[in-house]
Amino acid sequence: MANFTSIPAELRERAGKGAARATRRSGRVPAVIYGAKQEPTLISLEPRAVIKELHRGGWRSRLYEVQLGNDTARALIRDVQFHPVTDQPEHVDFQRLAPGEQIRVAVAVSFEGEAVSPGLKRGGVLNVVRHTIEVYADPETVPEHFLADLSQLDINDNVRFSDLRGTEGTRPTIVDRDFVVATVASVTQNAQDAAEEAAAAAAAAAAAAPAKGKAAPKKK
Repeated sequence: MANFTSIPAELRERAGKGAARATRRSGRVPAVIYGAKQEPTLISLEPRAVIKELHRGGWRSRLYEVQLGNDTARALIRDVQFHPVTDQPEHVDFQRLAPGEQIRVAVAVSFEGEAVSPGLKRGGVLNVVRHTIEVYADPETVPEHFLADLSQLDINDNVRFSDLRGTEGTRPTIVDRDFVVATVASVTQNAQDAAEEAAAAAAAAAAAAPAKGKAAPKKK
């Protein structure tokens, strides 16, 4: 059974930019719950509750029970709009969840076994290719995270989606390959990659700059 985080809300009556501004002036954050073949529900949230969830991280994959008095709506946060100057949340979009109807969600990857990984003990570096993985899952069974075991990995070994634990009942959005989630790379390879990137950037900058001693062409 999936875990749901409760977040209190209040209904608001009017839609539109003017109504949203009035909600913000009253000290609350306007929001909407849409989806599951129902009419959108207009709500407002306490700013501190929104900021708390955003600071926790992983809010895009967290399951919520939006509390509306005696009623609740299960939902995902799909988008948050921020003020361009203050960076405070200005609007929140929730997607309503329907039992039995799969949703697309990003699940975080957790790692274990770093201390005993042969490759990491020999000075290798963990390169995480995907910190989260988008999958399709039933709202009732969305995992809190996938687990990647590094304990047997040597240098140049990798973790693929099929190696993860906790993927039961989910289906990745990438279906054409067993994609890499993380690799254990050597320090030498990391340094070589960084040097190649720096050389490429320097070459691009040199090509873009005017040749030394040549004046820029005069405008006619």
